[in-house]
Amino acid sequence: MRTVALELVPPELDRGACGAVQQTCAAVELCRGHGLAEHVRHVMIPGIVAEDSDRPVALTPRMDVLDFWETVRPSLGTISGLCAQVTVFHDQEQLSDRVHRLRAAGMDGITFVGKPHGLPVGDAPGVTPQQAVARFREVIPHRGVVLIPTRRGELDRFDAKCGHGATFALTQLLYSDRIVGFLREFAARSEHRPEILLSFGFVPGMERHVRLIDWLIHDRGNDLVRQEQEFVARIADGSARQRRDALVDLYRRILDGVHDLGFPLSVHLEAPYGVSGAACETFAAMLDHWTPGSTEESP
Repeated sequence: MRTVALELVPPELDRGACGAVQQTCAAVELCRGHGLAEHVRHVMIPGIVAEDSDRPVALTPRMDVLDFWETVRPSLGTISGLCAQVTVFHDQEQLSDRVHRLRAAGMDGITFVGKPHGLPVGDAPGVTPQQAVARFREVIPHRGVVLIPTRRGELDRFDAKCGHGATFALTQLLYSDRIVGFLREFAARSEHRPEILLSFGFVPGMERHVRLIDWLIHDRGNDLVRQEQEFVARIADGSARQRRDALVDLYRRILDGVHDLGFPLSVHLEAPYGVSGAACETFAAMLDHWTPGSTEESP
């Protein structure tokens, strides 16, 4: 892959196909206007499912990932597709049908996702991500799993997923350089070298009041996550320039820290409040430091 992927969230269902195309074309124009269009090679389309009831932004019904992709693909030119697929609500036959349909629609890769926040294990009896990456080895070339470097027990969990056939990992939004130490430790104990899709999220000023990002990364009782939440809150209080500089500095520290550990690297760019001019400006400044595939040398 060695790609730059821009996240596009499916629109509200009541906006219909026209709304989906309008949203996508607006994002494409913003990328073009800020010099991102030449770098973005994929869109990443997440599957939106209900999570904890305390979500700070109401979860409205969204267009299905496959429907959204098939609707907007003609508007994306040469840009390819990646998506996330929650596995635990499907049995093996249902998930197999879904994966084959996504692949037939031209999806390059799928990140297999487990149970959502707050959902009891008993309510998610279907296929696990570990089972999915093993089952679909011959169906889809790029089989991903979620990597949360701040999560307890993640080293063993990630090693097991790689052993079952994961070819890449989509990280949680990164608001610290914890991923550097995680990958260094993983490289020292495991022979697996999956591609790492490093996720960087734009922080707008409205995070001060809404705290959506704070909710997205929360993990009660986890001090590493608490430090990331404090970082997000601190830069949200700053000026637009200060927010951009802080995020670009984080990007530099992470890329400089992981480039020589032997993992193929890609970049996932996410704007949790929606793709905007300020988000694209920040992403462009990040990619000025290093872009996947531009060179095999260090950033």
